[in-house]
Amino acid sequence: MDSADKLRGTYGRAHQNLSPRKSESMQGQKLWTKNFIIISIVNFILMLAMYLLLVTIAPFAVEQYGASTSLAGLVSGIFIIGTLIARIFSGGLIGKVGGKRILFIGLLVSTIATAFYFGSANMPLLLANRLFHGIGLGIASTATGTMIAQAIPASRRGEGIGYFSMSTVMATAIGPFFGIFMSQHFPFSMLFALCLALSIVTLIMFFFVNETVNPSVSNKQEVAKKQMGLSNFIEVKALPISIITLFVALAYSGVLSFISFYAKEINLVETASFFFLVYAIVVLLSRPFTGKLLDVKGAKFVVVPALVLFALGMIVLSQTQSGFMLLAAGAIFGLGYGNFQSCAQAIALKGLPVERLGIATSTFYIFLDSGLGFGPYFLGVVIPSLGYRGMYEVLTVVILLSLAAFVFLFRKSRVLKNV
Repeated sequence: MDSADKLRGTYGRAHQNLSPRKSESMQGQKLWTKNFIIISIVNFILMLAMYLLLVTIAPFAVEQYGASTSLAGLVSGIFIIGTLIARIFSGGLIGKVGGKRILFIGLLVSTIATAFYFGSANMPLLLANRLFHGIGLGIASTATGTMIAQAIPASRRGEGIGYFSMSTVMATAIGPFFGIFMSQHFPFSMLFALCLALSIVTLIMFFFVNETVNPSVSNKQEVAKKQMGLSNFIEVKALPISIITLFVALAYSGVLSFISFYAKEINLVETASFFFLVYAIVVLLSRPFTGKLLDVKGAKFVVVPALVLFALGMIVLSQTQSGFMLLAAGAIFGLGYGNFQSCAQAIALKGLPVERLGIATSTFYIFLDSGLGFGPYFLGVVIPSLGYRGMYEVLTVVILLSLAAFVFLFRKSRVLKNV
């Protein structure tokens, strides 16, 4: 038996409870609890503040400090580095001290960092604060993702994570729109003030959050035994789907980072402003159904069509000649990538004991953020040679290879079997 077979076999056994549940076992499993709603709102506000600044901080650096384009890009990108650093350590800490304490630390750091934007008197201070803010966001978002996974009934985890992830989708649509609007009509200080107010709101809401799981003494002892091991930072059973997510996210980063440049090249700038709005609407409409489908039918019925649709959307985007085709690509992306992401997260978490959910959550986000954060740097190298259309054609191949990898790694797992 080769290493690939061992990996598939181990992963299949570890995820036996990923098999579809009978509908009667899902009855009486309450999803919309007070904790679920509050944590989802906190996550939405966190992501909203992040996206408000993500699309405006580079122009701020250029306008305020005369930064070069590359340095302004670093101001934006160093945030992702801070997020990754935080995710590596915060998942294991949740297993030791509980999600609520880690959430408070993340919210506090994020609030302090947001206030420090007013005191960033030069580029080094701004870069340091962006890194600090990324660490806070990484800690807080890992905590919210873990606490939600702990609070959701196991039989409805796909559906629950689907609903929860809509908080990020809404922030993705609303944040950039209002961020650009405010930067065009108000001084940057007003934008920083809004983000600070949002951060203070999350701190207030924190006091209405209940701990989802209190780490038992045995769990703490088990974590302590593994403190210096890799398992304290990475959940090995979540690696297959996380690695696949890395490449799928890399493909989507080509859309996030270069759609505006591509739209300018094909003279569809005005239409492009509605691209992510269409994407978000389709995700919001489809996510409730795909989450339930994951729980009832299994991952095969969601992930495979989602990746096929994502590849189709990338083909449509690469051949776009009109505004209709551009918006159609956004809608297809909503059905494809938008639903893949939440389902992949559910797969990474299912079948694991509750004390490992924090590390599994951080593992998944590390690979997701790496794809989204570092993808543009790699893709930027090939654009001069291939152009935007050529890049999107290449990314279509990347998505199809990711689909093949998913089917190959999970073919012996009940993830793909309707049993």
